[in-house]
Amino acid sequence: MGDFFILSLNSISPFPLYYLPLPPFDCIYFVKELHIISFNYPYPPSYGGIIDVFYKIKALSDLGIKIHLHCFVDQIPERIDPEVEENTENIFFYKKKKNPLLYFSGTPFAAAIRDSELLLTHLEKIKAPILFEGLQTTYVIKFLKGRGHQLYLRHHNNETAYYKGLSLSEKNIFKKIIYSIESLKYTGYQKKLLKKFNTVFCLSEKEYHEVETYSNNAQLIHIFHGNSSVKQLDKKGKYFLFHGDLTTADNKKALEETIDLFKSLPHYQLKVASDRASEDIKKKISAVENISLTPIQTTENLHHLLNGAHANILLSYQNSGTKVKLFNTLYNSRFVIINENITDDADLIKLCLYGSETEEIRRQIIIAATKDYNDTENRKKVLERKHSDASKAEEIIATIFKD
Repeated sequence: MGDFFILSLNSISPFPLYYLPLPPFDCIYFVKELHIISFNYPYPPSYGGIIDVFYKIKALSDLGIKIHLHCFVDQIPERIDPEVEENTENIFFYKKKKNPLLYFSGTPFAAAIRDSELLLTHLEKIKAPILFEGLQTTYVIKFLKGRGHQLYLRHHNNETAYYKGLSLSEKNIFKKIIYSIESLKYTGYQKKLLKKFNTVFCLSEKEYHEVETYSNNAQLIHIFHGNSSVKQLDKKGKYFLFHGDLTTADNKKALEETIDLFKSLPHYQLKVASDRASEDIKKKISAVENISLTPIQTTENLHHLLNGAHANILLSYQNSGTKVKLFNTLYNSRFVIINENITDDADLIKLCLYGSETEEIRRQIIIAATKDYNDTENRKKVLERKHSDASKAEEIIATIFKD
């Protein structure tokens, strides 16, 4: 029997070489390993960017990639959730800096607080390509220059446009100013940095074209969402549903418009699903008889709410590509009513009821209420062909490990 070896770079093990007896081969197999630097701990996958991070890790792990996960957090968790642990080789945590003087740095605040010498040590110890999740994780790049690292970026947002949108939606004057300054900082930061990556994996057509015009390294990889099959549902649901994180300015503005719409449609029931609603929002909801607030808490409960909804209201005032919540609703619910900022994917728009103005959205609510849902097979054709997590993970692997 001949011997060949798999080189393991697991930093936890004191024994880096493992010898396995196999039929003779004149080759050496190297385990495919990847550093992923996340802007937060990716569990539970309960909001946009973190949903993409978690299900990307899972899809890559399912295809045999060993993930070394690095997370910037406010507080280091007491335990690692098994759903994360089973899909990663190593997990490292770094506390975000809390120095308010970083607001006066020329670097965007969200990036400046994610700085760690320990992260650099871990990246040097385990030689593998590095995937940065969002520009806010890229502060350490300037210290990696000339060290031979393969650098990749998951471009979650055009941060300049994202923070400008937050500033326009925000009512608190202090936050409005902070978001506006952050937008200006990102203008130069992202143009300078995007050229430093081997590939920039973009979430949407809009961002793909923006990156491609000045750095010529863009690749379109749609959102990882965790859904595998379109749910077969009855023709009628029981209520309209609005769900989301109600601490963000964009979602709060969207909810205010939705509440105003259902005030004028008192015979239709609206459920607002969120775990993060302020007392002010709770008062606004309780003041309208046909609107109620319900917690989400778990992915299973969210899917239960989606399964029971006849139609979903998805509105946004930020043009930042396809929102991940769209996939959850298309896979797990019935009608989806959207405005122009929920997606720029023409195939996905065709699966929804569309309204660009308040009166059009109101009309779509009335239309949906009177219709039976019969679109399951059409959704399967579009979603399971173009938007499966496995196919997207295969594209990323083919790009990063092409040699």
